[in-house]
Amino acid sequence: MDGAGPARHGKSGARRAARARSPWLAVLSLAGIVILIGLGVWQVERRAWKLALIDRVEHRIHAAPSPLPPPSAWPAVTAAGDEYRHVTVTGRFLNDRETFTQAVTEAGGGYWVLTPLQTTDGTIVLVNRGFVPPERRAQATRRDAIVTGIVEVTGLLRMTEPKGGFLRTNDPAHDRWFSRDVTAIAAARGLHDVAPFFIDADAAPNADLFPIGGLTVVRFPNNHLIYALTWFGLALMLTGQLLVTFGGGLFRRRRNVREGASAARGPRGTGSDAGTIVEPT
Repeated sequence: MDGAGPARHGKSGARRAARARSPWLAVLSLAGIVILIGLGVWQVERRAWKLALIDRVEHRIHAAPSPLPPPSAWPAVTAAGDEYRHVTVTGRFLNDRETFTQAVTEAGGGYWVLTPLQTTDGTIVLVNRGFVPPERRAQATRRDAIVTGIVEVTGLLRMTEPKGGFLRTNDPAHDRWFSRDVTAIAAARGLHDVAPFFIDADAAPNADLFPIGGLTVVRFPNNHLIYALTWFGLALMLTGQLLVTFGGGLFRRRRNVREGASAARGPRGTGSDAGTIVEPT
């Protein structure tokens, strides 16, 4: 007995196992294609939403200032509907209750100066007056910028930034702030009737004075088109691999069937006696 028999049996078993797996592979591949296409469509929808958001914010920033929302409207103020709205408010700064939050700006590293503004109706809104470097944190180093009396502030409405910054938690007990958390700052400074948002003040006419206002960065990452093309590309690649794997096998099986049928019929144009030699009588 030669070794051809076991080898043939092994190859035959492998082919049967591959045929048994092929339906599951096809199902998984089709599911993967559907998921990838769905992710691509989702990114296209996200891109449309982001472009609409950018357009709305651009209109808000460059619009003429409107009055600050009154206390009755505060519960309805949202990031989607109001953030970066250009607003104006009149009141008096409470300069003795400033709060400093760490900041990194185009002017370098330092602090945002948040000063409570008591409005004419008695409520309070935190105003981010702008940036100061560490050496200008003390009020004694910037007395020319300490404003007293009634003032009018214009700026961009911003939503509160609760808890802290990236990997850094606000520490009110030690007066260390990494984000502009309105609720926590109000509690730490003993403020009441405080708006649930703050204002980023516009740049002051004298840009040499600290704090430096008007440094709000409005930037919305918009990589959704790249993500969509990536998901659609992966779906296309998986579709191609599916066609090569299963379409090629189907083509080979059909070819083998045709060749087998052709061999069974014998040479074209001959009957069942083809190849028989007839002796003359």
